[in-house]
Amino acid sequence: MPSELPPRPGTAAPRRPVRALTRLAGVTLLAGALVAGIAAAAPAAAPAPAAAPAASADAATRPPRTTHGPCAYTETPDEPAARPLPLPPDPRRTPARGNVRVTLSTNHGPIGLTLDREAAPCTVQSFLHLVAKRFYDRTPCHRLTAYPTLSVLQCGDPSGTGEGGPGYRYRDELPTDLPPAPTDPTGERRVYARGVLAMANAGPDTNGSQFFLVYANSALRPNYTIFGEVDAAGLATLDRIAAGGVAPTAEDPAPVDGAPALPVEIRRAVRSHHR
Repeated sequence: MPSELPPRPGTAAPRRPVRALTRLAGVTLLAGALVAGIAAAAPAAAPAPAAAPAASADAATRPPRTTHGPCAYTETPDEPAARPLPLPPDPRRTPARGNVRVTLSTNHGPIGLTLDREAAPCTVQSFLHLVAKRFYDRTPCHRLTAYPTLSVLQCGDPSGTGEGGPGYRYRDELPTDLPPAPTDPTGERRVYARGVLAMANAGPDTNGSQFFLVYANSALRPNYTIFGEVDAAGLATLDRIAAGGVAPTAEDPAPVDGAPALPVEIRRAVRSHHR
């Protein structure tokens, strides 16, 4: 499912990205995603969405499966998983205390993440499921934004188009205590601070597998679930990627939203079992 960010106030709405902040490669994070959400910048033209795998006749006729726990992970038959995997576990008592460490090993260096179960238990549970099933291994980070008010790297789509997801969705766990963005006179946007780890989405309650890493304070409506933070080594890696800028296209030789000029691959995502 797509995940994007919206355009910066006062700009024309960006063309729909390839799905999830998706205009990568000319992309637009989140116009629908950071998806539909991230508000800040008019992305560059995006490539045509990758064709989704055809759903089976059975999937087309039966109601979507939904887990029976509090997180209610729900299949998205019209948007099959970019890589096959089952729905996440959904115990009646979702773990909601403590932190979990995950390391994204990339071709530019490690990005260490600390996941916060208390802030977003269902999101952390889903993310750990995707890590355990190696959904993120050998996947690109398809979108980099470099606006003054939106500075993020978006990852989590094995197809690299911004259109791919895990074949299920789940509800938002939105932040309620973010400070107002000083750059937004409307008072609608909040500060997603440097180091924040958050989910991209295509609208309310459409979280899937795509996420974004904030490398400089950004101004967004509080429509994106924050579920952790990036460590110091990870921020150094993000800074190196961001310094390379956004890849130019035939349409825009100096874009501020699109595929990273320095291609980024998550080679392996691994959970640490030490707190």
